[in-house]
Amino acid sequence: MTQQSTPADEHLAEWADRQAKAEAMIPLVGRLYRENGVVTSIHGRPLLGQSTTDILKAHRFARRVDVELDVVDTLPVLEALATLDLGPASIDIARLHRRRLEAGDGVALEEFLRNELGDVVGQGGGDARPSTDVVLYGFGRIGRLLARILIEHAGGGHGLKLRAIVVRKGSDDDLAKRASLLRRDSVHGSFAGTITVDEENNTIFANGTLIQVIYSDNPATVDYTAYGINDAIVVDNTGRWRDEAGLAQHLECPGVARVLLTAPGKGDLPNIVSGINDDAIGDDDRIVTAASCTTNAIVPALKAINDEYGIVGGHVETVHSFTNDQNLIDNFHKGERRGRSAALNMVLTETGAAKAVAKALPELEGKLTGNSIRVPTPDVSMAILNLTLDKAVERESLNDYLRHTSLYGDMHKQLDFIDSPDVVSTDFVGNRHAGIVDGRATITSGDRCVLYVWYDNEFGYSCQVVRVLEEMAKVHPPAFPRV
Repeated sequence: MTQQSTPADEHLAEWADRQAKAEAMIPLVGRLYRENGVVTSIHGRPLLGQSTTDILKAHRFARRVDVELDVVDTLPVLEALATLDLGPASIDIARLHRRRLEAGDGVALEEFLRNELGDVVGQGGGDARPSTDVVLYGFGRIGRLLARILIEHAGGGHGLKLRAIVVRKGSDDDLAKRASLLRRDSVHGSFAGTITVDEENNTIFANGTLIQVIYSDNPATVDYTAYGINDAIVVDNTGRWRDEAGLAQHLECPGVARVLLTAPGKGDLPNIVSGINDDAIGDDDRIVTAASCTTNAIVPALKAINDEYGIVGGHVETVHSFTNDQNLIDNFHKGERRGRSAALNMVLTETGAAKAVAKALPELEGKLTGNSIRVPTPDVSMAILNLTLDKAVERESLNDYLRHTSLYGDMHKQLDFIDSPDVVSTDFVGNRHAGIVDGRATITSGDRCVLYVWYDNEFGYSCQVVRVLEEMAKVHPPAFPRV
């Protein structure tokens, strides 16, 4: 007797077929990256190094806006890309597929891709981008995440090259401890790869990247050229020096060309938010700052709102995870309230993020106030934007605008959007966007709106820092499809 298939059998067979197609995508994604320097993504979610399940989840992301992407459609795009001998590029498969649907059925896939990617078609056979040495000065929460991202982006050795980290020696087994902290992270999980320590040469070898560990107590006394490092960008993630005089100490070292601070700078130092004002980085700017995690989180949403509706004024309240500068239990602290236990209290504190917005968006100068509440969570924060607009707005139209902007606007790498009744802070650990609008929480009333913006204040911010680094070094590949 022939056994008839059941609906459950059919669903399982369909799932297996989708898995098979996702598995077929993995070697294509890897080969495009290693041989051509092509980074592929789906609505900003990277495909490199992802499992079949992760790839299928990425395909479902846009289902609340458009029809769900199908691997039946995206696999042929990847297969065609692999035949075009592409030069380095950042290609969003989902947005490229949408562009093709808009073009209609009259154009063959290869012809469409050649037209869209004309600048890089046939440009393979070697990555012509210059390589830029990067030194991480400090190796704390942000420093280690920057290292992970830079190692992940190492590719064929072009672009940004992590060459060294500089720290103060804390113990006889300092090197092993530094490597262990890179390997294991209580918030972000295990390092995706292998790490080897060479005690004799003070190096860490991580996924093909050789990192020199340099011990120093003085930022002005390291000779980087002694380690073969030249014209490097030093990323100061200690937060100890934030003005031009302090950060300029790095420039006194042989082998250093420029400095990037992972905090808001003081004085006239340019505060850069990637995707917003990174085009303001000049060749003569030897010291640049990447602003704060909160400034990076709120500026994309504020720009989107101001561009469409106009902002009269408002208040920004951040509910921020505690940080290392707070005490675990009550003890002396030079700052107000921060001496009280971070693990037991909500701690009201100040933030300069609202004022710092004006450095990236001068049109909002003097229009925003801000404050912050530190809460007992280790990562992921939220900014609440209470805004008065130039015109009235409805909740649904506002959410539709922000959702579309996050998917297809020129800030799609910075601004994300979610509409779910059950998301909480831990769901955003590892999100690569600067900020994520929680559409379910949006409130409107006439010309007033309240937006809730989640952000991974560690990893999302670190991704923004790397984007600024790429702009400073002029190594960011062209992005497709063009906005």
